[in-house]
Amino acid sequence: MASRRPLQSVLSSLSLNRVIWSGRRSFGAVPQATLPSSSQELISFEYEHSAHNYHPIPVVFSQARGSSIWDPEGNRYLDFLSAYSAVNQGHCHPKIMKALQEQAERLTLSSRAFYNDRFPLFAEYLTSMLGYDMVLPMNTGAEAVETALKLARKWGYEKKKIPKNEAIIVSCCGCFHGRTLAVISMSCDNDATRGFGPLLPGHLKVDFGDAVGLEKIFEEYGDRIAGFLFEPIQGEAGVIIPPDGYLKSVRELCSKYNILMIADEIQSGLARSGKMLACDWEEVRPDVVILGKALGGGVIPVSAVLADKDVMLCIQPGEHGSTFGGNPLASAVAVASLDVIRDERLAERSAQMGQELRNQLLQIQQQYPNYIKEVRGRGLFNAVELNSKNLFPVSAYDICLKLKERGILAKPTHDTIIRLTPPLSMSLEELQEGSKALSDVLELDLPKMQMEKPKKISLDASNICDRCGRDL
Repeated sequence: MASRRPLQSVLSSLSLNRVIWSGRRSFGAVPQATLPSSSQELISFEYEHSAHNYHPIPVVFSQARGSSIWDPEGNRYLDFLSAYSAVNQGHCHPKIMKALQEQAERLTLSSRAFYNDRFPLFAEYLTSMLGYDMVLPMNTGAEAVETALKLARKWGYEKKKIPKNEAIIVSCCGCFHGRTLAVISMSCDNDATRGFGPLLPGHLKVDFGDAVGLEKIFEEYGDRIAGFLFEPIQGEAGVIIPPDGYLKSVRELCSKYNILMIADEIQSGLARSGKMLACDWEEVRPDVVILGKALGGGVIPVSAVLADKDVMLCIQPGEHGSTFGGNPLASAVAVASLDVIRDERLAERSAQMGQELRNQLLQIQQQYPNYIKEVRGRGLFNAVELNSKNLFPVSAYDICLKLKERGILAKPTHDTIIRLTPPLSMSLEELQEGSKALSDVLELDLPKMQMEKPKKISLDASNICDRCGRDL
């Protein structure tokens, strides 16, 4: 069970600061205030007043530090998701929080209509650290992907001389790059695409890890292909690791056919995989790198697109931008976030601790080979894939609910995969606590769930991709 550690600061901030107005708006009348006092009440408020575009694990974050989360009741949990790798440095890292506070008291926003004294320092720091000429700052990862797509098209027309409106972007089956219309137009996720058409043209698909298939597409359409967008490690697909040598093959093919190699390192980058960038595992340098999530240290949205001048300067003033992109508050936080990754050697730590975690998970797989199909990952970017037939009628989401009851917070992707991506600062003892909880769930909770859960779902049910016709 989640350990109970009462936190007076949590409860007092809840009662004093969390005032939620109930009832419909009534002009000329003073609305009545109610004070939510429990996790369940807060969940109910969100369900009633917020769009239902997520299916969260039912736990309320009220306070966090490092790898630990506390709910309003004072129960402590260990975070094994890190806000989808946005909290690589750990929750509320003191250095990042200090930078946030100091900058917030000086200047928060200038817009790019003017210069500010923080963004130039961030731009120089990031480009020097990763070895690129220039950066285009944005806020969210989805915005950064959109930026990279626009940049690739602009480069394709200006430098590669692709005929007007014929530029193509190639991406991988199973990819996840956000949920904008441009991105879902290349998605294999039916939930993301159905009901949102018409999808945008100019996209081709290839199997992730298939260098032969990629070259066939390049051979056939190469004169119109502006860029190949890919994740070096596919996150939402279930932490899919490419075959050895694949990234080098991609680099060689993109160079051969004059196509931009665009690496989405929003989840896999900034030390998550055990290297600063996941592409570093094969010493490959993409033409364009997309960063986000941990660039803001879990404090504020910060994203960036990196490229050399030959590519980046294809975009001129007025052709792309963001009011908040490169704002001084985000820039100061990003510099502190990068400092923490460098100073605390989080890439090296991720590589070491990731191997420890996989060793623990492989031992559990040996104990429960009928339940665990595969353990895979790099650094602290890991996944446990479960055997759906032997698990039936229990899903990965059900397993995560039981992990939550044992104080471990993880989130499934699809119905059979659990991602385990804790903060890179997590201790060995905390990793062991998470592994033990998974073992206990499989030993003690799973048999009961299999007996008690209604067996209404057909194992033969398929999820055929609308784009490629494959059973996902």
